Amino acid sequence: MDQLTLPVSLSDSAVFENFYSRGNEQSIKFLKNLTDEKSGNGCMLWGRPSTGKTHLLQAVCSSFGESGIYLPMQDLLMTDPKILEGIEQRKCICLDDINVCVGKFKWERALFNLFNNTSEYGSMFVISAPAPPRDLRFLLSDLQSRYSLLTIFHLCPLSESGRQKALQLRAINRGLILPDETAHYLLRRGRRDMRSLYELLDKLDNEALVAKRKLTIPFVKSVMNF
Repeated sequence: MDQLTLPVSLSDSAVFENFYSRGNEQSIKFLKNLTDEKSGNGCMLWGRPSTGKTHLLQAVCSSFGESGIYLPMQDLLMTDPKILEGIEQRKCICLDDINVCVGKFKWERALFNLFNNTSEYGSMFVISAPAPPRDLRFLLSDLQSRYSLLTIFHLCPLSESGRQKALQLRAINRGLILPDETAHYLLRRGRRDMRSLYELLDKLDNEALVAKRKLTIPFVKSVMNF
């Protein structure tokens, strides 16, 4: 199956170097080992929204190049589950938000068959959900048991200071300087989830480039109308 036929794209910013790992060091170390060694059964990441599940799955997939595939299950639900047929030949299969398939028998069956078929090719799974397998209430108990065989990591949400440092790390990797006072201001006045904060930083980056301005509080106020 050609990944280009699927409605999927990877974010250029979804790399390990762009991920602030405080509190999740073990899971990051495990994932980096997977991508370095290019072997292993894989793992499952679970946690609340905006804890970095999508970022990490895409980072893993990107490291495998054409031998990896990333599938956001939410975007695929309106298609035929047969779309999964053949992807067990990929070296790494990253399935994001598998929880959306819970209770949909055809999709659960397709996921079950995919997991079983990978044994022939030695493929690895990296999957995500907001809860561990035992709490997902699959119709197929065998699917739950298969996913329970994976190494499971709980992604912890960032603290207040962690969000600030994560935002500043993203700024550095974009070639920006985000002063402490400006980062603190954004956290107090904007939406606090990391997805929204990163989107805000993207907007500020573009505006700062055009205006040739630094990311000061007055400039942020002028752009965002805070």
